[in-house]
Amino acid sequence: MAASPLRSVAARTAALLLVALGVCVPALCAASDGVPGGFIRAEGKRLIAPDGGTFFVKGINIGHWLVPEGYMFRFSRNSEAPDQIRRVFERLLGRERAAAFWTRFRDAFVTADDIRFIADAGFNTIRVPLDYRLFVTAEDEPRFDGVGYALIDRLIGWARTAGLRVILDLHAAPGGQVGASHDGGSGYPLLFYVPANQELTVRLWQTLARRYRDEPAVLGYDLLNEPIAPHHDTKYLEPRLAPLLRRISSAIREVAPDQLIFLVGSRWGTTLHALGPPFAENLVYTYHSYWASPRRNTIQPLLNYRDRYNVPILIAETGEATDDWIEAFRNLHESHDIGWIFWTYKNLDTPTTVASIPMPTSWQTIVDVADHFVDDSFAALPPRSVIDRAFDEYLTGIEFRNCEIRWSYLEALGLKGAH
Repeated sequence: MAASPLRSVAARTAALLLVALGVCVPALCAASDGVPGGFIRAEGKRLIAPDGGTFFVKGINIGHWLVPEGYMFRFSRNSEAPDQIRRVFERLLGRERAAAFWTRFRDAFVTADDIRFIADAGFNTIRVPLDYRLFVTAEDEPRFDGVGYALIDRLIGWARTAGLRVILDLHAAPGGQVGASHDGGSGYPLLFYVPANQELTVRLWQTLARRYRDEPAVLGYDLLNEPIAPHHDTKYLEPRLAPLLRRISSAIREVAPDQLIFLVGSRWGTTLHALGPPFAENLVYTYHSYWASPRRNTIQPLLNYRDRYNVPILIAETGEATDDWIEAFRNLHESHDIGWIFWTYKNLDTPTTVASIPMPTSWQTIVDVADHFVDDSFAALPPRSVIDRAFDEYLTGIEFRNCEIRWSYLEALGLKGAH
């Protein structure tokens, strides 16, 4: 196990003071909260808990929180990517009020109440998509600071207390790793073309791993979400995926030898063929699959990979479908000893999520602006009173106490819920 970062008397004294004030410090809080001490490891096709038993992942993604997606605001066309959404909100609210919106959004979208409910419902893992911009400032001479660290520290503290494990997932990497709106890039996977983007990604992951290396609640690090969309030059790009993942993994292992590393394949994460054989220990291979047939032939190539290399596999994103499909797809994976993480915990007015946010009465006016927003210019804004009411109702609605729990969704996942 890596040495504790609390190496000096002064550092430990300061940490104890923070704990006394209610701020959890990983190296001091872990043993007294809900997550057992020690790390989960990969052994053959299984994940092994500290007590020697099998750890079977039953997880939920915390989508939209740190990587906002247009469709989760009901936007389309011109406002799908995080930067597009931010520009729309600045046009509607002004820069200062838009910044205040995002602060309140991040504080209210996920709270201790949400995390306790997730644990009470029967999940044991949460996967948290990250946008690198929340963790890096001044990219020319990078400084690894930003609001993201405090948000993740707080989340991990709640998760630890609730007995949940956390997977940190780089959903939006420097330059963009997918070549699609949700990676926050330009619409092309420039991560694989620009060495500076790769260097920044490696350094960011090493920074995060160093920060959380002593935290048993951190199950591990999901290095790149859905790299290389299939409509890009896969013949050129896919041979570059495994070397980059190996490089990131090596940087993490220099500072955090114990936690799991999650590797996902290309083409929306649907295939593992570009990853090749394992190059280290404690690797977990993940894939994403939506709306596929809940039959064995759907996952047979993944089973073949698992059997060939004797490694654990995990479906890290799936869902957003009917309860019947969700139950069938979950059963398919459980029948083959494959853990799962469904998408997503909280979304706006939908039956295909755990917690459904009520639709604000004037939200369609916001959608109309977003869907017609081009080049930062949309003159015909709604009245200020309408804008303010819509955003206030949205921010109130995302609070856990105001969301509607979709009990049938939990039942389809085989979870007891808190019903």
